[in-house]
Amino acid sequence: MRLKFQWLTVVLVSLSAAGFAQSKKNTIIPKTYVAAKTTSPITIDGDESDASWSRAEWTDLFEDIENDVKPKYATKVKMLWDETNFYILAKIDEPHVWANLKQRDTIIFYNNDFEVFIDPDSDTFNYYELEINALNTAWDLFLSKPYRENDLVVLNDWNLTGLKSAVKIHGTLNNPNDVDQGWVLEMAIPWAAYKTSYFDQNVPADKFWRVNFSRVNWQHSIIDGKYERKKDADGKFLPEYNWVWSPMGVINMHEPEKWGYVYFSSKEGKDTFTIPQDEKVKWELYNLYRAQKEYFQKNKIWAKSIANLTKEVISIENKILKPILENHSSGYNISVKSPFSNETFIIRQDGKIITK
Repeated sequence: MRLKFQWLTVVLVSLSAAGFAQSKKNTIIPKTYVAAKTTSPITIDGDESDASWSRAEWTDLFEDIENDVKPKYATKVKMLWDETNFYILAKIDEPHVWANLKQRDTIIFYNNDFEVFIDPDSDTFNYYELEINALNTAWDLFLSKPYRENDLVVLNDWNLTGLKSAVKIHGTLNNPNDVDQGWVLEMAIPWAAYKTSYFDQNVPADKFWRVNFSRVNWQHSIIDGKYERKKDADGKFLPEYNWVWSPMGVINMHEPEKWGYVYFSSKEGKDTFTIPQDEKVKWELYNLYRAQKEYFQKNKIWAKSIANLTKEVISIENKILKPILENHSSGYNISVKSPFSNETFIIRQDGKIITK
C-alpha cells in the first residue's frame, strides 16, 4: 500500500504544472443550488425517471473550467438529500461512450469521467473527491489541504464507505461503430462517510456545503477497434477538456473557495438561497492570499503591507474592508473584521481561514 501511495504522489506532482495552477482571476462568482429534501425512496440504478428526480431542478449546463468557451457536449446535474444520503444525478451527453479502467482507486480521469468535490465546512481544508467512469469504477480520495501548498496532502487509502452508484448507458459501451446519446450516473453518498467523529451531527439540514462537479473528456483515437486517448505527432496525449458546474477561472479544481454553494433545504416546497455576505469577505481574503503567494514568488519574502498586495480599496456592498497583515517567523496572517457580522476572519499562509 505504501508503494502504491508513493506512486500516486509522483503522478500528482507530475501533473502539478498544468492541473494545479494558481488562479489569478478574482471575479469568480460561485454557482448556487438548493437541494430539496426527498421523502420518497430513491433506487440507485442510473435511471433518471425515478419520481423523486422529477421534483428536482437541473443545474445550469456545465461550462469550460477556465474560460467562456461552450463545451462540446452537454452535462447537467440534479441533487436531493434525506437524513441518510446526498443524492446526485448526472446526465452526460457523449456520442462515444467508452471506458477501460476497472480497478477501484486507479487514476480514473485517464478515462472520460465524472467528478464530485465536497468541502463540508467551507474552510478549503479536509475535503473529498470522487471520480467515476462509464464502467462505474470509482476513485475516492481525502485531501487534507489543496495541492497548491506543495506538500503531501492526498490520502488515497480513504474509502467512501457506503457509496452507492450506478451507470445507465444510452447507447453501447466501447463500440466505435455506432453513435451514442451518453450516460447517466446516479449516486447516493452517505453523510456518515463525512463524519469527523462518532458524535458528529453532520447532516447539513438548512445549511450549505461547498460542492463542485467536473467532467473530464478526452479526444480519442480508435486503434484495433478500441478507444484510446488521442496522441499528438510526438506521441504525447492531447490535453483533456475540463467542463465544470461552477467555473474556476483556471485549469485547477483544487481551489475550494471557488466551488459552488449547495444549500440543503428542509422546507416543503420551493426554497431560495443567497450567498452570505461573510462568504464574500472570505473571497477577498483569498484574493489577498493569492497576491501574497505571487509576491513571494517574485521577491522571495512575504509582503509586509497590504499596500504591497493591492492598490485598490476593498469593499463589499459599499462597505469598506480593512484587512490587517501581520508577519511572523513562519509566515503571515491576514485578518479582517466583517462589517456584516462583526466576526473576524483570519487567513494563514497555508490558505486556511479561521473564524474568531
